[in-house]
Amino acid sequence: MTDLEADLSAAVRGEVGFGVTDRALTTMDASNYRRVPLGVVAPRDADDVAAVLEVCRAHGTPVVPRGGGTSIAGQATGTGVVLDFTRHMNRLVALDSASRTAVVQPGLVLDRLQEAAAPHGLRFGPDPSTHSRCTLGGMIGNNSCGAHSVAWGTTADSVRELSVLTARGRRLRLGPDWEGAPAGLRELAEGELARLRTGFPDLPRRISGYALDALLPERGADVARSFCGSEGTLGVLTEAVVALVESPRARALAVLGYGDESAAAQAAAGLLPWGSPRSSGAESGGGPLTVEGMARDLVPDAAGLPRGGAWLFVETGGESQGEARARAETIVRAADALDAAVVTDPAGQRALWRVREDASGTATRMPDGSEAWPGWEDCAVPPARLGAYLRDFRALLAAHGLRGTPYGHFGDGCVHVRIDFDLLTEPGVARFRRFSEELAALVVAHGGSLSGEHGDGQARAELLPAMYGAETVRLFERAKDVWDPDDLLNPGMLVRPARLDENLRFAPLPREPVDVTFGYPADGGDFSAAVRRCVGVAKCRTTTATGPAVMCPSFRVTGEEAHSTRGRARLLHEMLAGEVVTDGWRSTEVRDALDLCLSCKGCRSDCPVGVDMATYKAEFLHHHYAGRRRPAAHYALGRLPVWLRWTARTRTASVVNLLARVRPLAALVKRVGGIAPERGIPRVAGETFSAWWRGRASGKEGGRAREKAGGRASEEAGGRAREKAGGRASEEAGGRAREKAREKAGGKAGGALVVLWPDTFTEHLSPSAGQAAVRVLEAAGLRVALPPTLRLSTVGDASSRLLNPLAAVRRSRVCCGLTYMSTGQLDQAREVLRRTLELMTPVLEADVPVVVLEPSCAAALRADVPELLGDDPRAATLASRVVTFAEALERYAPDWRPPRLDRPVVGQTHCHQHAVLGDAADRRLRAAAGLTGELSGGCCGLAGNFGFEKGHYEVSAACAEERLLPAVRRAPGEAVVLADGYSCRTQLEQLAGVRGRHLAEVLAEHL
Repeated sequence: MTDLEADLSAAVRGEVGFGVTDRALTTMDASNYRRVPLGVVAPRDADDVAAVLEVCRAHGTPVVPRGGGTSIAGQATGTGVVLDFTRHMNRLVALDSASRTAVVQPGLVLDRLQEAAAPHGLRFGPDPSTHSRCTLGGMIGNNSCGAHSVAWGTTADSVRELSVLTARGRRLRLGPDWEGAPAGLRELAEGELARLRTGFPDLPRRISGYALDALLPERGADVARSFCGSEGTLGVLTEAVVALVESPRARALAVLGYGDESAAAQAAAGLLPWGSPRSSGAESGGGPLTVEGMARDLVPDAAGLPRGGAWLFVETGGESQGEARARAETIVRAADALDAAVVTDPAGQRALWRVREDASGTATRMPDGSEAWPGWEDCAVPPARLGAYLRDFRALLAAHGLRGTPYGHFGDGCVHVRIDFDLLTEPGVARFRRFSEELAALVVAHGGSLSGEHGDGQARAELLPAMYGAETVRLFERAKDVWDPDDLLNPGMLVRPARLDENLRFAPLPREPVDVTFGYPADGGDFSAAVRRCVGVAKCRTTTATGPAVMCPSFRVTGEEAHSTRGRARLLHEMLAGEVVTDGWRSTEVRDALDLCLSCKGCRSDCPVGVDMATYKAEFLHHHYAGRRRPAAHYALGRLPVWLRWTARTRTASVVNLLARVRPLAALVKRVGGIAPERGIPRVAGETFSAWWRGRASGKEGGRAREKAGGRASEEAGGRAREKAGGRASEEAGGRAREKAREKAGGKAGGALVVLWPDTFTEHLSPSAGQAAVRVLEAAGLRVALPPTLRLSTVGDASSRLLNPLAAVRRSRVCCGLTYMSTGQLDQAREVLRRTLELMTPVLEADVPVVVLEPSCAAALRADVPELLGDDPRAATLASRVVTFAEALERYAPDWRPPRLDRPVVGQTHCHQHAVLGDAADRRLRAAAGLTGELSGGCCGLAGNFGFEKGHYEVSAACAEERLLPAVRRAPGEAVVLADGYSCRTQLEQLAGVRGRHLAEVLAEHL
């Protein structure tokens, strides 16, 4: 332990972290920059902050205040001690609806304030797109704005009083009329009145530099307002009094289509009638609440949007829905747009706003998949000049051979853009500098500000002389010296900055691709590029899941950065860099952070840039345990298909089940297998799904008995002939008798052939789901077959030709390899999958769809297998043939109608279905069956092997308690509990004593 660490540990009550993980997690924010801190302190209160400042001052160590770490200019990075306010100093201290004010601590997430204000009809005006994870302290430090700034201004417009600590330990209460001003500040300002009156552009979005003009007497000499946007360089905020505004009772959204973003930008200024009452914090009257612009480049699917190549999102408010709509229609009539739509449905508005809010992440990838970066993320010009500026900006990009996709707050003249800078090579970095210098000159020529929202930090501070001139920048330095004469607070930011091309986050990464097992086709096969996907916008740090969202369940449970998708990506980045995490793939810090990753794949869809932490985790575990003994759970659960097949072959399922009920034996098995002692051992089916299929086909069940069981269309299919065909369970199920039974059940004979995938869970643990699927598929007129069990077998009516005579005695089973992949046993997974592809070759040649009931297995086949076996074209072919149960019915039996149940449903969309497969077909099938209501989002928490592993039970149960279990408890008694995933059904049974069923089971019961 260093002297600094020891002194801090003795002085503060909050956590002091100088370990590898703490430092690695805070090397970066959402910018292009990286600095390695000495340590991190999570203060509990203002006294702790004062103690940190005192210790660091004695050691001459810089202090960096940090909120949500979403800053885009580098100001939340530093080489000293980072203050993390999100752990403890994150409370809403008070909310007074009468005075419309709130008292907040710096670590409070904006959405928590909005939730508390909403019941009073109030809200905090500024709302950056990161509202679900950015903090009030960070917003004050950056003077953040957001989409509604045309109505409610910047954060500075909403600040009333600030409690701050100076670097020398003075406690100040900042406010108007010089309240709380440090000694020397008033004298400095009053000696430069002429410069303060003439040297600052008059812009709605002037964020660059210090707001020293707020100290003018005609502006109330407001010290609190002048502190906003100081990026933690003047003092450390410990508490703030902020103003709230009245939230409109109803809203409407006018979406206006234009030919391109320049046309949209030119139109934006004309949509700003009556001004906006920024200074009073009052309501916006009849004017627009937002005027946001976005081009087609950022919209993967423009369905539902008006015609055009760019759009303005203009939100209006009112006392009633009719009033809000009328104002939106007025905007449409005044807009001169190519096309327009007015959306009043709240769900529809939320969907459109999600597209806009995700732009800060989606913009980091160009349409062709190449990388793009911040750096010139938020310039602002007078709104009337925005169209002309954008044309000049596009020309400058072209002159440098660069590409970018502008979007942002067009009503305020503020443009966000990510540009495909090459920040990995010296020539690329040199071009980045030249472009930056020329763009700064262009912005100034249009009367603009280098920063219109995200601050200067390191990204733009070096170029402030181009905007303000050398004398005003010198005035900024003098102001910094008044507040912080020792230059202790966030040095190198805003004044006396580092060069804009230093400390780039990419510099320490390896220049050659890392040897990996997955293909990472979207990243050119480069694992470093895959890890670079995380730019730090931190959508994974959302503390409350809404709608169908899944990411990131472990963070929502623990609240720890290390257990967020961003935190894990940061650790992988530092592992590749090798400076903080020095032992590469063997790193225990990376292993421990990944340990609580549920491999839910939520980040694959919910992360704006498509980080796939489940794949990264599998890759890491593969290398981490290469040539070493693995945890017991990897053998017990990762090789589950082997143990279950052995149980089936030896016909010992009943013995296994009996022994599992003997507590001492079960406890021993769980201890040896690395299984959580709180977990029950699932029951193994006495008859596998395939055995049921063979018995059904050979007539062992008897037609009438099957009909009584609800099968009707499940009669024999000629077992002996099938065995001669070489696959026992590989050919079509039946002849004339089966067709007649299908006709009797309402299906059509001679329908399409589908192959039903007998995944491990359906085969050995939940065969009832497979049996039900067969009944429903056949009732819909489809012919069902199972995959071959002999190599070179064929599907359907064709006979098998065994080219290798030994193959006739070598039977095998298909497997998606999921359990091997989730535990990082990638060599075994590849072996299993190659064998599977050999078995499936005749199916693939026959162009037959493959129906997979278990969502996690379907997702593995569709997404993971092609990445793991990129050298085998059959893997991609198999992936393209995979369909879900609902997709199979919709595509291959479009005229079939399911039985009507007319009952509510409750449950959870499987996380892999949400992330990889999509559930649109399932929604339509449920609606056709009269199953009403929405399934919840989130993750059940069991997540395959995760919830069974020792040490994971509490997190697993907490994930289930977040959304799934409360939804089930609230459901009416007649509700159908749907859970297509075996893990979801097991979690429901073990934690709530509730039996969930696959949708196929529910439909089969009512045929």
